[in-house]
Amino acid sequence: MNGRERFLFALSHKEADRIPICDTPWETTVARWRREGFPADRTPHQYFGYERTSGGGADLSFQFPPETIEETETYTIVKDGWGATTRVFKGQESVPELIDYTVTSREKWEELKPRYLWNDSRVSWEAHLKANRTARESGLFVPFAAGFGFDRIQRMVGMPRVLIAIKEDFAWVKEMMDMTADLIIHAAEEMIGRGFKFDGAFIWNDQAYRNGPFFSPAAWRELEFPNQKRMCDVFHSKDMPVILHSDGDIRPLIPMIIEAGIDCIQPLEVKAGMDLIGLKKKYGDVLAFMGGIDTRAMADPDPAVIEREIGSKIPIAKAGGGYIYHSDHSVPDNVSFEQYKRVMELVAQYGLYGTV
Repeated sequence: MNGRERFLFALSHKEADRIPICDTPWETTVARWRREGFPADRTPHQYFGYERTSGGGADLSFQFPPETIEETETYTIVKDGWGATTRVFKGQESVPELIDYTVTSREKWEELKPRYLWNDSRVSWEAHLKANRTARESGLFVPFAAGFGFDRIQRMVGMPRVLIAIKEDFAWVKEMMDMTADLIIHAAEEMIGRGFKFDGAFIWNDQAYRNGPFFSPAAWRELEFPNQKRMCDVFHSKDMPVILHSDGDIRPLIPMIIEAGIDCIQPLEVKAGMDLIGLKKKYGDVLAFMGGIDTRAMADPDPAVIEREIGSKIPIAKAGGGYIYHSDHSVPDNVSFEQYKRVMELVAQYGLYGTV
């Protein structure tokens, strides 16, 4: 079987020859691994056999030209396609520090709203179509990829501003979220209509932190649910299962996420209380899972810790299909090359069907 088939089996709650695998090491992690003997001419994707591409999608920003504002020995300040100004620290893997935003008021949003409509320049058609075909020919799972909802909106206006607006100007937040979903659906339909082939959709929306969702489930039902359902309905009409990425503790939202049509959730952050086995037992008949392997166990100097982590989780999570290996977020640079090779050995051992 190839990676595409394994992914589709898992997402359909069927057992393949083994579980599919993919992961996301930090760039600083890969740099460390290279110092420790990781081959200079290989990527982690190639070396470890990850079976999903990062996917293909469109530029869904305001399409401002990127601009470097300042560069020093330790950081670079840039203005991105959203018009957001960020500080990126060199040699460190962290979320960029957001310094300023383009949309600072509803009036500014009205001014910029025309930039948030579909146009053909959002896709580099020839290059992206070639990349799509090459990935498909390799047998990998190739999803359509896009960010949406709260995650996208806070990128436009800043988290404090959007949280206040949910309370004080609900209609404005809803309009921004609705237009984001409109743009994603338009992009997917345009790309598929012009020859792109996708095996599923990978959509991301960081909507929670370690103690729970950023806003109430009642507000989520009004703001997020309709657009998630709209997108899932479109993707399902094209035989594309939908994987949702959301960091943090999204457990209060899971029943609505299932109702909206999401097929799989990722990455199941352990330190945020996302318990892979508990979720499998409660929702495994209707929801697939991708992730849930604690990176803190990967970094532990005692090799028995990661063996317990994987050996206690994967045999239960894989039963009946519905599980894809991934770390519980991304692989940090406190995990050595040798430690991660052991992770992959254990995943191969415990991920086989017909075994433990």
